[in-house]
Amino acid sequence: MLVKTYGSALYGINARTITVEVNVTNGLHYFIVGLPDSAVKESLRRIEAAIRTNGLHMPRTKLVINLAPADIRKSGTAFDLPISLGVLGASEQLDYPERLEEYVFMGELSLDGTVRPIRGVLAIAQQAASDGFKGLVVPRENAKEAALVDALPIYGVHHITEVIRFLRDPESLHPETAEIPGKVVEPESDAVDFSHVKGQENIKRALEIAAAGSHNMLLIGPPGSGKTMLARLLPTILPAMTLPETIETTKIHSIAGKLPLHVPLVGHRPFRSPHHTISNIAMVGGGIGPQPGEISLAHNGVLFLDELPEFGKRVLEVLRQPMEERLVTISRASGSLDFPARFMLVASMNPCPCGYYTHPEKICTCPSGLIRSYLHRVSGPLLDRIDIQVEVNPLTYSDLSQQYEAEDSRTVQSRVFAARSLQTERFTGYPGIYGNAHMDAALMQKICPVPAGSRALLKTAIERLHLSARAFDRICKVARTIADLAGSADIREEHIAEALQYRSLDRAGWAA
Repeated sequence: MLVKTYGSALYGINARTITVEVNVTNGLHYFIVGLPDSAVKESLRRIEAAIRTNGLHMPRTKLVINLAPADIRKSGTAFDLPISLGVLGASEQLDYPERLEEYVFMGELSLDGTVRPIRGVLAIAQQAASDGFKGLVVPRENAKEAALVDALPIYGVHHITEVIRFLRDPESLHPETAEIPGKVVEPESDAVDFSHVKGQENIKRALEIAAAGSHNMLLIGPPGSGKTMLARLLPTILPAMTLPETIETTKIHSIAGKLPLHVPLVGHRPFRSPHHTISNIAMVGGGIGPQPGEISLAHNGVLFLDELPEFGKRVLEVLRQPMEERLVTISRASGSLDFPARFMLVASMNPCPCGYYTHPEKICTCPSGLIRSYLHRVSGPLLDRIDIQVEVNPLTYSDLSQQYEAEDSRTVQSRVFAARSLQTERFTGYPGIYGNAHMDAALMQKICPVPAGSRALLKTAIERLHLSARAFDRICKVARTIADLAGSADIREEHIAEALQYRSLDRAGWAA
């Protein structure tokens, strides 16, 4: 007897419906075809144990399982449930086998028949809804996540017997209630707050500008000056994610297996901080079954690279294209996959190997050639793509002992949100543009005209600092963000002057 069930396979950040055809005929042996990987092939052992444990029987005749379309690779353990139901239907152990074709079933089976959680459920639910299925049956732990797709009934199950009962009586399970938040999701509470940082007002200002315009940022300073702590403050002033951003971010983390159990969605902007030993594939994504990398896991959030020159040269260079296009394309012989990568890059670095090249009191022990070599580990093209470059100076005793009331993150966040709201209105009708940092050259010339009084200042800066055309564009974009924070419709000379201050590595004395 031939029976069809339906599952789903993950490709990039999307899913594709897979037809599971099971045929029981006279003969011997079990066969599973359709480009399955080792995990799929091993499913027959788990399925046999689960079926026998629950008082059912595994066919002792010829069993052929085809995963169609057969020209694309299937991976993972989530096909256990649809294959097991196909086996039961083909061996006439289900009362209503025709109902198998109305639903998508996904889940890993334990040997006792327990349905274990899987990854990528949100993408699977979106595809099942798009294909017009009557519902989706998934492990109970994944049901809340799948229920974010409100166009499709989601049924959470704990055991294979619940699925068999559901096929006999669809009323035995109730659809999962969707816990869809409002227009925005509040950020995660964090112990670190702007008000906890003494001094460093210029760095706080730079962080505010970076958050307001989605600008990339580099912090340069000696050890102990607070670079890492300041960088970790950035998520506390970013606007809360919108619902589409939340679902998109959750989808990526679910596919990568980074979504904790019983957490249906990512409720705060990601902050990814990979170690400097990371490979270029782990950074951008890829592998045999391409998975999202760190830059995609930081989508809609922050990618923090601590001690930037310590990262491998290839790792840093592969960042350049995603920073411009906000997308990663993984190409293989079988096709290409796109992963979103709209992130803010925040990096920190010492000014030299010993760390004290710019320290006001401690003496640097590094030869000048070693300092140049260290700074040149970060290429010019990458630095050009970092809009804000600021020096972080160590605090003195008077700075640390001074008592004053500092602004908290919530106050700064309100100004950032106001500036972002202006940009949202400004870029209505420009798809893919979400902040000033995302403007291309043509749009920048329209949005960021240089005032007549500032042209001489910019001309002098470009000639003395030997700025590239890309650096010029970055200065104009940062100036536009500063104007937005000030509530100014036009860029003024003081905005250009402040933007020029945030190009520390372009000034004389750095890697000369």
